Amino acid sequence: MAEDQDQTSQRRGPALTPSTPELEWREIVRGPRPGDVHVRIGTHRAFRRQPGGFLAPRPEALEPQGGLGRLWHLLRRALVGAPIATAQEMQERLNKIRALAVFSSDALSSVAYGPEETMRVLVLAGGGALALTMPISIAIVVLLAIVVISYQQTIRAYPSGGGSYIVANDNLGRIPGLVAAASLLIDYVLTVSVSIASGADALVSAFDALLPFKLVLTIAAVLLIMLANLRGIRESGTIFALPTYVFIASILGLVAVGAFRAVTGQLIPVPPTQPVVAAQPLTLFLLLSAFAQGCSAMTGVEAVSNGVPAFKPPESRNARITLIWMGTLLGTMVLGVGFLASHLAIVPDPTEAETVVSQIARATIGDGLFYYVLQFATALILVLAANTSFADFPRLASILARDRFMPSQFAFRGDRLAFTTGIVALALLAIALLVGFRGSVNALIPLYAVGVFSSFTLSQAGMVMHWRRLGGPGAQRSMVINGVGAVATGIVTLVIAVTKFEHGAWMVIILIPILIALFLAIHRHYQRAQEQLQAETPIRPEAVHLRVIVPVSGLNVPARQALALARAICEHPAALYVAQTTEDGDKLRREWHAEQVPVPLAIIESPYRSLVGPILAYIDAVRQAHPKDTLMVILPEFVPSHWWEHFLHNQTAFRLKAALLFRPGVTVTSVPYLLRPAGVASENGGTPTPAGAAAAPEPVAPTPPRDPARERD
Repeated sequence: MAEDQDQTSQRRGPALTPSTPELEWREIVRGPRPGDVHVRIGTHRAFRRQPGGFLAPRPEALEPQGGLGRLWHLLRRALVGAPIATAQEMQERLNKIRALAVFSSDALSSVAYGPEETMRVLVLAGGGALALTMPISIAIVVLLAIVVISYQQTIRAYPSGGGSYIVANDNLGRIPGLVAAASLLIDYVLTVSVSIASGADALVSAFDALLPFKLVLTIAAVLLIMLANLRGIRESGTIFALPTYVFIASILGLVAVGAFRAVTGQLIPVPPTQPVVAAQPLTLFLLLSAFAQGCSAMTGVEAVSNGVPAFKPPESRNARITLIWMGTLLGTMVLGVGFLASHLAIVPDPTEAETVVSQIARATIGDGLFYYVLQFATALILVLAANTSFADFPRLASILARDRFMPSQFAFRGDRLAFTTGIVALALLAIALLVGFRGSVNALIPLYAVGVFSSFTLSQAGMVMHWRRLGGPGAQRSMVINGVGAVATGIVTLVIAVTKFEHGAWMVIILIPILIALFLAIHRHYQRAQEQLQAETPIRPEAVHLRVIVPVSGLNVPARQALALARAICEHPAALYVAQTTEDGDKLRREWHAEQVPVPLAIIESPYRSLVGPILAYIDAVRQAHPKDTLMVILPEFVPSHWWEHFLHNQTAFRLKAALLFRPGVTVTSVPYLLRPAGVASENGGTPTPAGAAAAPEPVAPTPPRDPARERD
């Protein structure tokens, strides 16, 4: 029995009376003195009583009982972990140390490919153009500082989470908000693909033998990160914290050693393995293109403002501090890598067999232990950088689902308080992108950063409108800060769109309006559904005129039970049989009359041997003849005891339920019977177990011998 609750009738007021008396047991307890009587109340062992009279199921009551269901439950528990109660959500929130690993891994890891992408564009103008790597890196860091300061304002104004969608939607309107949402969703998918493909490049740089398995490694990495996030955001933060900090220490250590050797004159430039020939002149367009490619290092900066609700209290303050840490670390590493690349005269490998960071490390610290630690840390952080998207994509999708712009499944939180649908959807989309582009970073980068910078621009423009409308002390200063951010990121958005257009950015530019149209179509569907589901007038029970039809395949036990249920809820039910031949129909009619079944039987001959079609035609005809009646179809069916036994039957009841689902004015009720396993059935005389109906209200005669070849389930 469940936990007992000792209460007297005087103490138990009417407001606390439980609404589920059918699950209660009561016991009168008499004390040693006359009149000392009280009532002992308990609840069914599968539930426990909560404050206010609510019921809560016990964990063991939620566990499946079947063989396959039990196996899947145990496997899922081993992979994902035990369920987490909603009341424990605060414990799952992140402190600043874990939050930096979860929300900053994308931005920090971009150091591994951002400067390299700048150099790959500059080298088209010859080896001398690579000297501009450092000035462009400085320009990127200046832009980074502007964006970080602007998002400080956003977090302060939206302490419950100020992602680009929320800010743009609140201050600029629905369409700008959806543009920001579509841009971010695309960018999150690209972040996963680019980060993991870059991580595979870093690993292949150290171990050439892994090159043929690069695509397989990227897919496996996506699945592993998906699994880690399904375990919950706090646990994923714990998993990813160590690699993130090892990477930060490795890159900063490399920069420090390189800077010291450069100052002391020990850092010698690396001669190119082959002559660098200029493929095009050094023009303003080429410089802007190099700058646009390098701006991919700034993707992920907005992640902190999107994930403010995931921080421990005070959420807003902790998020702002984490954002400053991230911006400072990212700027330092971008400048350090740019400086070392320029000083060493590194030339990007055209075959992508070795990354620029790997070349810098070989020239600075050699091929020793530090080099391999750096390469492993870089590969790991690039793979784990996808975790930023796995933290933000599901959260943004859940907000869109809450606003009815995405399917409602995306708003659902799984057993571990993670947005399960969003996590799985992101993993599948990223895998499809990796397969489509064969895991090539060089092919994916042109699609990158268009979405994130357009969302930057819309967010900062929205903040300008927010401060303008809010007013008050400091509003003018805040409006200027966000205005500078909006102008700067807007210019970069145009530069990226123009310079990367023919290299693949056109796909993103086309996909954004397609996604917006999809969002609006989903929103219209939910609006129509809500309007139709709201009853204009109360539905009175006496206004319901029930008419019941029971399709049968013979006088077997499921059919008899369904007929008994039909008689219990309707005065004049009807049975329906589809005969493939006249002889079949005559035989069942004789059995029906011989047993004096008190339900009229309608027999339809099916000349084309179909079963579902004639039943649906009969139901439609009855519906047309009695349009004001509520038509109920009671389907007798049996459920095999083993999963593989389902393939031995025609699943007629399932097909009928699927077809009747789209018939207006028709209610479907199933009367399932569970067939016992062979050994158990023989011990009980072979009688199947009813799974959903009560016992028949009257004795049922034994079933006469039947022809198994004629019966259909």
